[in-house]
Formats: sequence, structure tokens, C-alpha cells
Amino acid sequence: MVYRFIIVSDEVDNFRRDIKIDSDATFLELHEAILDSVGYTKDQITSFFICDDEWSKGTEITLIDMESSSDEDIYVMESSRLSELLDEERQKLIYVFEPLTDRCFFIELREIIPGQRQAAPETVKAAGEPPKQISAVEDFTFAAPAATTGPDSDFIDDDFGMTDDYDAYNEEDLEDFSEDTYY
Repeated sequence: MVYRFIIVSDEVDNFRRDIKIDSDATFLELHEAILDSVGYTKDQITSFFICDDEWSKGTEITLIDMESSSDEDIYVMESSRLSELLDEERQKLIYVFEPLTDRCFFIELREIIPGQRQAAPETVKAAGEPPKQISAVEDFTFAAPAATTGPDSDFIDDDFGMTDDYDAYNEEDLEDFSEDTYY
């Protein structure tokens, strides 16, 4: 069987890639086909997530074995075949290509073509420019520090350190503490 995936981005409106790949291919092969189709480097940690119809993340397929101590099954791209986890049209996946900011592509298994084989993954449609692979620092917005006015401002100096008016060691706070409390 051959799978045809449609890949879109919520960052770029006119971006789309369609990739055809054999159902017996691994998630690693799909990962590499996606990166090749958008011109990204292959030096980032990425993951696929199988999603429900509302795009809620479910099963994760990682690029490398993270050696989790979790009781959940661990899937690694290199050893996980597409047909093991994907078996119906319209199945949804998220491909996280920048995990620190959770930037991703949205993927749908649009078509399953029985009776055919695909020797190598193929990008059959490419429209629009992909989003940048790595976000620049200036793309992030940082929250301003807490205001230094108001009822608690007497305890904060201009360097956001504690002033001499603040008593870090307050015996009243320790009245209920005993060694038996944590045993």
C-alpha cells in the first residue's frame, strides 16, 4: 500500500506538501522526506504525535530513544513502521520540528492506495515557502518583569533583590515546624 500525506503549517497560509510513501516505510523515512521537501537540516530532535480528530496529541514517535521510565510504549522512528500505527484515511499527526517552542506541521493521511508499492518517498505537490526551521530569538516575546509599585514594592529594590526591610528569617513562620512534621 501507498500512503499520501498532506502537510500544512499554521504559520504560513499557502504552505502545503503532499508526500507519497510506502506503508511499510518507517517514520524515520517519513521524517527525512518531510525535511527534504522543506529544505530543513537534519540536525534537530523531532517527534511525531498521532492525534485524534481535534488534534490532541496521543502516541509519540521520537527521533531517538529517550529511555523514559514510563509504563507507556515507546516508539522510535527508525524502528516504527507507518502501517503499525496508521491504518485509516483522515488519520491526523503532528510533526514537531522545533520542540522548544512546539512549532509543528499538521499532517493528515489523506489517501491509502492499496495494491501499489512506493520504492522511495516522493513529494508529489509543493506549494508555498515553509516556515523557518529555527525561530530567531527576536521572534519570541518575553514578559516584562513584575512591577515594582504596589503593596509589596517596599521589599523589592531596583535590582529585584531583597531590601534590608525584608526579614527572611522570621521565627513566627517557624512556630508550627517540628522535626516530626516530615517523618
